[in-house]
Amino acid sequence: MSLLSGAVLGGGGLLIAECYGPTFQGEGPSVGEESLLMRLSRCNLSCPRCDTPQTWDWSRFDPREVSTRHSVEDLAAWVMAHSPRLLVVTGGEPLLQQGELVALVKLLSGRRVEVETNGTVVPLPTLVEAVGAFNVSPKLEAFAAPRDRRINPEALRAFAACGKARFKFVVGDISQLDEVASLVVEFSLTQVWIMPEGTSSAEVIAGQRALAEHVLARGWNLSTRLHTLIWEDEGGR
Repeated sequence: MSLLSGAVLGGGGLLIAECYGPTFQGEGPSVGEESLLMRLSRCNLSCPRCDTPQTWDWSRFDPREVSTRHSVEDLAAWVMAHSPRLLVVTGGEPLLQQGELVALVKLLSGRRVEVETNGTVVPLPTLVEAVGAFNVSPKLEAFAAPRDRRINPEALRAFAACGKARFKFVVGDISQLDEVASLVVEFSLTQVWIMPEGTSSAEVIAGQRALAEHVLARGWNLSTRLHTLIWEDEGGR
C-alpha cells in the first residue's frame, strides 16, 4: 500500500492488502489488458495452496502488519490518478466487503471494474449493477481445505443468472476436468475458463500444454497466468 496514504483506523472503508499498477490483467477473458490491481484483505476459505495467504492466514501473518483500512474516497482517488481504464479487485474474498465495494465502484466514473471472487457469497444487486464483470473461481475439491464450504449453490446460481459472470477453474490435473464438468452442468455455467495451477513459468507452460487438447474437446476456454510467465512469483506485479 505504499502508493496510498491516510489509512482509516476506525470502522468504514475497505481492508486492503495491497494496491499496485499499472500492470496487466494476468488471467481469464481480459488477460493482457492494462489494469490496476486492488487486493482486499480477508477470506472465508483457507485453501492450503493459496498464493495469497497474507489475506487470511493469521497463524503465519499479523493482520495489523499485512492489511490497512482505507476510505473509499482515498481508494477512488488512487484509481482515478492512473491511466488504466480497468480496475481488477481481488483478494482474499472481495465480497466479504461488498457494501463498501459498491460505494467505491460508484465513484469510478469511466472505469471498468472486474471483481475476482471464489463464488461462495451471493452478490448484492447493487454490486451486480455497478461492476463490469465477475471472474468467479469456484475451488475444486483438491484445492480447498476439507472443512471449507467451497461450493455455495445459492451464490453460484446467482452469479450464473446475473449475466456478468465468467467462471474460471484452477486445475492441477486433467482428471479434475470431470469435476469442473459436473459443476458446469449442475449450475448451468457459461463462459468457462480453465487455468493451470502454477507459481512458475515452467509450471504454467507445462500445465497449458497438458490441458489444451482436453479443454478444446469440452468446448471451454484456456487461460494462461500472464503475470507468472512474465515475472514468475514476484509480488506487486
